[in-house]
Amino acid sequence: MNPNRDCKSPSLQPLRFFRVFRLSVRVHPDQQFVFPFTPEMIVRLPITVLAALLACSAVPLLFAAKPASPGEWTKTNLPQLIELYRHFHQNPELPLKEEKTAARIAQELELLEIKVTTRVGGYGVVGVLENGPGKVVLLRSDMDALPVVEQTGLPYASKVRVEDARGATVGVMHACGHDLHMANLIGVARYLVSARVAWSGTVVFVFQPAEELGAGAAAMIADGLFGRFPRPHYAVALHDSADSPTGQIGYLAGFAMANVDSVDITIKGRGGHGASPESTIDPVVIAARLVLDLQTIVSREIKPIHPAVVTVGSIHGGTKHNIISDECRLQLTLRSLSPEVRQQLQDAVRRKALAAAASAGAPEPTIEISEGTPALFNDPHLTNRLAGMLKKRLGEKCVVEGEPVMGGEDFGRFGSTGVPTCMLRLGAVGQKRLDEFAARKVPPHSLHSPLYFPDAEEALATGIPTLVACVTELLPPGNSD
Repeated sequence: MNPNRDCKSPSLQPLRFFRVFRLSVRVHPDQQFVFPFTPEMIVRLPITVLAALLACSAVPLLFAAKPASPGEWTKTNLPQLIELYRHFHQNPELPLKEEKTAARIAQELELLEIKVTTRVGGYGVVGVLENGPGKVVLLRSDMDALPVVEQTGLPYASKVRVEDARGATVGVMHACGHDLHMANLIGVARYLVSARVAWSGTVVFVFQPAEELGAGAAAMIADGLFGRFPRPHYAVALHDSADSPTGQIGYLAGFAMANVDSVDITIKGRGGHGASPESTIDPVVIAARLVLDLQTIVSREIKPIHPAVVTVGSIHGGTKHNIISDECRLQLTLRSLSPEVRQQLQDAVRRKALAAAASAGAPEPTIEISEGTPALFNDPHLTNRLAGMLKKRLGEKCVVEGEPVMGGEDFGRFGSTGVPTCMLRLGAVGQKRLDEFAARKVPPHSLHSPLYFPDAEEALATGIPTLVACVTELLPPGNSD
């Protein structure tokens, strides 16, 4: 059974626009005035007044006809958008290396006569589209790819290989859907430029680097994102979902994604011959004990109703069968939602690492905790407002409430500055493919998998109208708030 059979096609849900015409009058190279008119107002204008306005204007009277609905527009323009999506997919760049990607995005925005600023917080790109009075909405897409060798077998699969920071040759792949995010946001920009009568205010398009490192949002904010450009009243983003069907939008008010912290622990011992362990302090044994003890943090120290994860992802010690090493290194990831649990996890890891070393008479270990991304908190009022609107446009069954996940997303940093934020989840895998996974009794390929790819045509057909609807909801025409 297809759970989306009752979903309404975005193309059948046109936005409701006011029948407003605009007279654009330029009285000076740097001054242009836009006068909104209803048809009734225009016909009542004295001919002499209308003629005088036209005479002093270098811009003709713009009779802004009712634009196509976002769904209809997307359907018509989908071939060009898919071409752009495949370009991004075939030309991925690692975090902090997104130079060519940023250049292409800047070119796309400049073609739309959007004010573009490049190299914001690295290779970040900011485009500002002003359209009369109103509030400011920030729309964000990430740009970077992952060090993954693609195995999808797609005709447009990435074949990119680069040298990483360690000097190793690695593949590069958009395995997290950032190529889809970019194509989607460019599509939204194209539509909003072509349908100015549908909204009023300012849209700030943010194309962010280094999301996979959890560093890009912080870098852009530190480089003046909210000072050099219009400060947003709202920030909205879409992220693809590898286990949700195309045509579906997911939402969740409150905490939606986790705090992410990395911990590096070096257990120090006293090396020696493997045949004489009594003369050594074995750091591998201490590390083994610590790995098991760390698992009791979540099971015995955190309230069961509070989500938390402690994972030891790497352990390295020793060089040879009969040598007891001097040290053993562990790498951990900590996940939580609330700030209180985040601090509790960090404190517990420190305490248990120190105790493990002390119990063996070993030197004090080195413990380094690097805070990554903060938890993504979707502003409840904004999220519920957008979800209610989308249910009316797409259908109740196509807009579903999700649950928190323990993955990280640095879009949450925008919210930590006081801007109400909302990240929606975009179903990215066609129902037919999901059914095939289910028939084989295997889960769908997850994000970051070398086998993952979205059904881009179907995803964009929902993603573009969804973000456009969010803009027109938050920046309605005729609203001067």
